[in-house]
Amino acid sequence: MPQAVVESLDREGRGVARVEGKAVFIEGALIGETVEYSSYRRKPTWELATATRIVTPAGTRVEPRCRHFGTCGGCALQHADLATQVAAKQRVLEDAFVHIGKVTPESLLPPVHGPAWGYRHRARLSVRLVPKKGGVLVGFHERRSSFVADMHTCEVLPPRVAALIDPLRALIGTLSIADRLPQIEVAVGEEVTVLVLRILQPLDAADETRLRDFADAHGVQIWLQTKGPDTAAPFHPLDAPPLYYALPEFGVKLFFRPIEFTQVNHAVNRMLVRRALRFVAPAPGERILDLFCGLGNFTLPLAACGAEVIGIEGAAPLVERARANAAANGLVAQFQAADLFTEGMRLPRADKWLVDPPRDGALEVVKSIGDDGPARIVYVSCDPATLARDAGLLVHAKGYRLRTAGVVNMFPHTAHVESMAVFERG
Repeated sequence: MPQAVVESLDREGRGVARVEGKAVFIEGALIGETVEYSSYRRKPTWELATATRIVTPAGTRVEPRCRHFGTCGGCALQHADLATQVAAKQRVLEDAFVHIGKVTPESLLPPVHGPAWGYRHRARLSVRLVPKKGGVLVGFHERRSSFVADMHTCEVLPPRVAALIDPLRALIGTLSIADRLPQIEVAVGEEVTVLVLRILQPLDAADETRLRDFADAHGVQIWLQTKGPDTAAPFHPLDAPPLYYALPEFGVKLFFRPIEFTQVNHAVNRMLVRRALRFVAPAPGERILDLFCGLGNFTLPLAACGAEVIGIEGAAPLVERARANAAANGLVAQFQAADLFTEGMRLPRADKWLVDPPRDGALEVVKSIGDDGPARIVYVSCDPATLARDAGLLVHAKGYRLRTAGVVNMFPHTAHVESMAVFERG
């Protein structure tokens, strides 16, 4: 079995080693370790591999907390301590700035940390009827596979949700549509946990009774989704509390449907909003654009600080949700539906921007900046590569400087890198 010494971690959380001039990306290996590995994909200049034995373990190695780690694909870094995980993410961000954007932040922000376990308040669980494995499986996909992991618990889900995995397996196994229920969407709010069951054919009367009994016994609300996301609707109980999360520092509650996008980590989201608003520094009389505003996660706290805020979002249902949230919180904010990926767009003039795009980034938004562009841009990103691309354009073509940047550990034990960057004109 070949051996290698690991030099770094890549953006997928794999150890990177050099063997006879070839890069070998090794799952389950950490920086400084000597490992034996088995390759599962080979190319002329690189290989993908799995560590089969840790010959010399790193001091940063820890025992994975979840017994399904290594099989389940939900986590990639449970074998590394949290400091190592965050440092690896910071390096991914810095490398993206240097190699993609050709820029360097003037300073680095301290990483934002939050709960390491039980943090995932949103999840999409796959469901498969697999008689050879004893019946119904409920969980995340196996690593590098479309198969559903044979899970009985999950350490990153809230404990009360993780405790539902086995009962859900048993419940679905009794339904007449056990082989026609491919997915369960989980959404945890401040007062209610919602399970959205995606069903491909109607329930019979016995199925409906079993679902009602399950919801009552476990204190959850069940929704049913028959086709696209718009078809999701409450099933039982119909008088459950509304689904929302709170930003207590700003006195804001954000209501949402379980199939609408929200941040998965409520505690870290609160810290993210606090940091973003500190850098935006909204003042009465200023006009601020919140681009890709969603249901108002940043817009409403900005409005609560007294600024004139315009939230712009491409998804019309989220715009309506944001307007309803503003009204429910007694706040004044404007919201507009607009495609922010349109070439040659024109945006309202504003003193400052807050930008929180999806993984594709905000390239057309950045291209649209003219001589009257905002004095400051706070950019929240879920993809270092597109952030770095946009940063390069802001710095080299639009006259901004990259004042500061840093990572936000929104998804502990995964390789996902959430980050924030602050740009100022001149």
